[in-house]
Amino acid sequence: MSRGQLRIYLGAAPGVGKTFAALEEARRRRARGTDVVVGFVEAHGRPHTTELLDGLEVVPRKVLGGSLELDVDAVLARAPSVAIVDELAHTNAAGSRNDQRWQDIDELLDAGIDVISTVNVQDLASLNDVVAAITGVPQDETVPDEVVRRADQVELADITPEALRRRMLHGNVYPPEKVGPALANYFRVGNLTALREIALLWLADKVEDQLEQYREAQHITATWESKERVVVALSGGDEGDTLIRRAARIAARSGGADLKAVYVATGDGLTSARSARNLARQRNLVEDLGGSYHQVVGHAIPNALLEFARGVNATQLVLGASRRGRFAQALSRGVGVTTTASSGKIDVHLVSHERVATVKRARPGRGVIGGGRKLLGNALALLGIPALCMALLPVHEELSLTTMILIVLTAVMGLTLTGGMWPALLGALSGSLLLNYFFTQPYNTLKVHDQEQLVSLAIFIALALGGASVVNLSAARARLAARASAEAQTLATLAGTVLRGGSRVEDLLDRLRETFSLESATLLERIEPGAGPAERQDPKLWRVVACAGEGCASPGTAENDLPINDDLALALRGHTLDAADRRIAQAFAMHAAAALERERLERQAAAVQRLTDTDKLRTALLAAVSHDLRTPLASARVAVSSLRTTGDLFTPEERDELLEAAETSLARLTSLVDNLLDMSRLQAGVLGANPVPVALDDAVPWALDELGGAAAAVRLDVPSDLPEVRADPGLLQRILVNVVANALRFSPEGVPPLVIAGKQGGLVELRVVDRGPGVPDEDRELMFTPFQRLGDRDNTTGVGLGLALSRGLAEAMGGSLVPEATPGGGLTMVLALPQADEKGTE
Repeated sequence: MSRGQLRIYLGAAPGVGKTFAALEEARRRRARGTDVVVGFVEAHGRPHTTELLDGLEVVPRKVLGGSLELDVDAVLARAPSVAIVDELAHTNAAGSRNDQRWQDIDELLDAGIDVISTVNVQDLASLNDVVAAITGVPQDETVPDEVVRRADQVELADITPEALRRRMLHGNVYPPEKVGPALANYFRVGNLTALREIALLWLADKVEDQLEQYREAQHITATWESKERVVVALSGGDEGDTLIRRAARIAARSGGADLKAVYVATGDGLTSARSARNLARQRNLVEDLGGSYHQVVGHAIPNALLEFARGVNATQLVLGASRRGRFAQALSRGVGVTTTASSGKIDVHLVSHERVATVKRARPGRGVIGGGRKLLGNALALLGIPALCMALLPVHEELSLTTMILIVLTAVMGLTLTGGMWPALLGALSGSLLLNYFFTQPYNTLKVHDQEQLVSLAIFIALALGGASVVNLSAARARLAARASAEAQTLATLAGTVLRGGSRVEDLLDRLRETFSLESATLLERIEPGAGPAERQDPKLWRVVACAGEGCASPGTAENDLPINDDLALALRGHTLDAADRRIAQAFAMHAAAALERERLERQAAAVQRLTDTDKLRTALLAAVSHDLRTPLASARVAVSSLRTTGDLFTPEERDELLEAAETSLARLTSLVDNLLDMSRLQAGVLGANPVPVALDDAVPWALDELGGAAAAVRLDVPSDLPEVRADPGLLQRILVNVVANALRFSPEGVPPLVIAGKQGGLVELRVVDRGPGVPDEDRELMFTPFQRLGDRDNTTGVGLGLALSRGLAEAMGGSLVPEATPGGGLTMVLALPQADEKGTE
C-alpha cells in the first residue's frame, strides 16, 4: 500500500483562513467524487467555517480527560480516501495513543489515507522563540519543522494584516469581548506584518528545497534563475575586500540575493603567506555582510569557479578585472576571460579595482603538463622539427654539424618544456633521423661514415632524452608540491574555522562536502557500543548524528566510509576519494568528532549550570524562609495568640494595636511570598507580560497610594502630555512600588525622593532620585542579585528581592532598570520603557 499524501495550509496567525481553505478543498474533492471525511475540525464558533461543515461526513471524536480528540481508530476503520485533520501541532490529551496530533496523522498516512491539515507559523519548532519574541506570547504546542517540510504540498493561507483586523472587528474570528484585547496585543499591525514575512520566507525555503531536489533528481546542472545568487571569487589578494563589497551591493540591489564568496585552492598553490591573512579578513567581511565563505579544490580556476557557481545555482559571478599587460593576455586569456566565455547563463561581472593582487599564482600549467600542452608538443615534434631542418638546409654548407645539432637540440629542449617526456622523445627521434639524413655524409641516406658525426648524433639523443627526463621529473615533483600546498591551504582553513568558533558538526560536514564536491557527508554513531567487526556493518546498529547535503548515508551504502573511532564513522557519498583526499577528509572527521564531543559537553555544562543556579536559588530561598519569612509570621501569631488567650485583659486600644500588628505582619508576609513566587517564575521564564498603552501620570500616583502615608512626601514631576508607554499595568505598579519604597528607606529625613519622567528617543524614562548614601560603582549590579542587601542589616524590610524582581519585570516588558549616581550624592534608578506610539499600539 502506498503512503498517503499530506497537504498543509500554513498561516501567519490564527484567523487567516487555514481551516476555511481546508474545508473548501474538501468540498471540491467531494464534488469530484472523492471519498472525504472530517476527522477533526475545530470551528471555534466561526459561522463561516461552521457553514462549510454542513454536508460533509464528520467522524465522531472521542472524549479523553474532558476534551475531544481525534479518533484515529475510527478514521482508520472508515478508511476514506481523504481525511481533514485540523491543528497539526496540537498536543493530545493524556491517555491518547500518541503524544501529538502530527503522529496521529502519520498513522493515517501510513494507512494510505491522504490528509489535509493546518498549522500556524508560530507552531513551527524553529520559529517558536522568534514569534514569541515578536508577539510576547509564548506558544507551548509545536511541531518539528521536518514534519511540515516532508509534506507533499504546503500552501500559504495569506491575508493582509489590515484585512485580518477587519475580519476580527466583524466578529469572524473571536467573540466580541475578546476582539479589543486581541487587537491591542497579538494582532497589532506590526506583529502581523512580521509574522506574514516569516511565513513567506519559511515557505520560500521549502520551495527552494523542492526545486533543488527536482534539479538533482533530473540531473539538471544548468542555472535556473529562480532566485538571485551572487558568487564572488577571491584570489587571496588585497582586491578581495573591494570585490566583496561590490558583490554585496549587487546582491542588495537584486532584492536581498544570497551572497557567497569562494576561494579555489588550485594545484599550483600560492607563493605568499600573505594570502592566508587576506582570506581570514575577507571571510570575516563577507560573513559580516550576511554572506557565506566557501573553499573548493580545483586544478583549473575557471572550471572550479563555474562548477561551484552552477552547484549553488548562482545567477551572477563577480571577478576582479585582469591587470596583466597585452603581451601576457596574448599568451593566455586569463581567468576572467576564460570564465566569461564558458559561463553560459551566469552573468559575469569583471570589477575594476585599484589594488593589484600582491599574492600571485603561478601561470596555469606551470609544473603541471596538461593534455593540451602534450598535444601541442606532439604537433611541434612532428611538424616543427622537420620545418626547422628544412630551414637549415640552405645554410648547411656554412654551418658545421655540431652547430646544427645544437640548434635542433635547443628546439627539443623547448619541446620538453612544452609537452613533457613523450613529445621530447618524439622530437629527439625525428631530429636525429633528419640530422642524419640531411646533414651527415653521405647525404640523403641514413648511413654515417664519419665516426665523429655518429658520436655527435648519439650525444644529441642522450641530451634530448636526459632533458626530457629532468622536465618530467620536475613536473611530477611540482604536482606533488602543488597538491601539498592545496592540502595545507584546506587544512589551514579548517583550523581557522575551528579557532574562530565556527566548528559545529553540521558546519564542518558542509565544509567537507563543498571542498570535495560531494553529494552528502554523514556522521554516524553506533547505537550499541562494543559490537564486533561483522556487526559494525549492520545499518540498524548505527544512527545519524549529523548530515550535510542531500541523502544521508549509512554504513556500506556510501562510496567512502571513514572510521573515526570504535563508535563513530564518516560516510561520504558522491564519488570515490583518492588517498590524498581521504587524508584531508580524515582530518575533517576528527574535528567533527571533537566538535560533537564539545557540543555534548556544553549541553551537559549548561544543564549543570541550570541545576547550580536552581540550587543557589533554593538555598537562598530556604535562608529567607528560615528567618525573614518567620519574623512577620511570628509577630502575627503572637498577636493573634495574645488576643485569643488573654483578650479580656486588654483595653480596646491595646486590642486594636495587636490587630493592627497582626494585619501589618500578614501584609508583609503576603508581599514577601508574592515576590518569591514572581522571582521563581522569572527564573523559570514563565512569567508573562501583556503590554498595553499606559499613562505614567496615572500609574505613578496609583503606586504611591499603595505605599500609604510614607509616600505622601514624594515629589512628582511627571508631565501629563508625556507619551504613553507599553507596559503591563500590574507589573509596572509592582516595579514602581519596589523602587520608590527602596528610595524612601534610604532617603535622609526631610529630603524625600523625587520622581521625574521624560522622553528619550523612542523610550520614556522614569527616574526615582534619592539623596541617600548611594552605592559604589562596583556594587551597583550586585543590588540586582536575589537575596542581596549589600550590608543592610535591617532584616525587617524584606529578603532582598525587590530590585532583582523589578529588573526582571522591566525586562519582561521590553524595558530596562539601571542605577545611576545622583549628582551631589545618592542613587537614581532609571526605568526605561518603550514608547507606545500610534504604530506600536495598533
